[in-house]
Amino acid sequence: MGVVLNIENGKREAASIKDLIDLTAADMGRVNELILSKAGSDVEMIPEVANHLISSGGKRLRPMLTLAAAQMFGYSGEGHVKLATSVEFMHTATLLHDDVVDESGMRRGKKTARMIWGNQASVLVGDFLLGQAFRMMVDVGSLEALDILSSAASIIAEGEVMQLAAAKNLETTEDEHFAVIKAKTAALFSAAAEVGPVIAQATRNDRAALRSYGMNLGLAFQLIDDVLDYGGSSKELGKNVGDDFREGKVTLPVILAYRRGTKAERTFWKRAIEDNVTDDAGLEKAIGLMTRHGAIADTIGRARHFGEIARDALAPLEATPQKSALIDVIDFCISRVN
Repeated sequence: MGVVLNIENGKREAASIKDLIDLTAADMGRVNELILSKAGSDVEMIPEVANHLISSGGKRLRPMLTLAAAQMFGYSGEGHVKLATSVEFMHTATLLHDDVVDESGMRRGKKTARMIWGNQASVLVGDFLLGQAFRMMVDVGSLEALDILSSAASIIAEGEVMQLAAAKNLETTEDEHFAVIKAKTAALFSAAAEVGPVIAQATRNDRAALRSYGMNLGLAFQLIDDVLDYGGSSKELGKNVGDDFREGKVTLPVILAYRRGTKAERTFWKRAIEDNVTDDAGLEKAIGLMTRHGAIADTIGRARHFGEIARDALAPLEATPQKSALIDVIDFCISRVN
């Protein structure tokens, strides 16, 4: 079923992360080599499962943030490459684990690892990648960077458990939802951005600026993902459109539509989310209710709000090509709904 949402009034020039890609291209080449090296193992299934997801065409946005943030403060060394690879391994591990928890069948247009090798293999290979990530962090020799990324790993796991505890709960408040996505998604963006200035020995204020930038960028990114599930493309989203609905996920568009709806509409949401009655007709009705109550538009509005906070966090910093590229990332993340 194809659904087209008119979620932008008028079009601006398409936002792009080309400058970020160009600025980090040489370092990303080394990151990609390190990814292939560290995903290797004498245990045959480990590289098979890991490379299935690693090679499936993700943008590698998080490691690029680490590289650009380190460059921004004049870092010269090898540590940023190892930390960027660690960040990507942490992200990949969470995707492997997420797909098991969510019982997902598709990821980035391909069958999920769990569908091919099973849940056990997906969880264990995710654990292997986390172990490799921590080994690389130790190699860098920065206790501060290790502290930031290991804390993020704990927070991400807490976010997963929070989401599990709140699963299918339509009484979830907006604040409770933000607590989940702050932990589950934004914490890694924040850590990825902060470790760059840390190893570059930048000032405490510079570190705080990048930490705030990453956190608010991550919140904006996740809110737009929540919107795209109800009107994006599978290619852009990295999974099937409507998967959140079919899995009974209570995301912000659902929370707003449910709270603003009539008694009859709330009965529909309970039947869909709590009782898992989620066919294509139900998805179409859900999108109609979200549109009627402004849930999509307001979710985009909140994403823009966090995007502006991320932009303001960088405002006091010296103008550099990296700063400009990081600002472009904000516009890119939000423009995915165009």
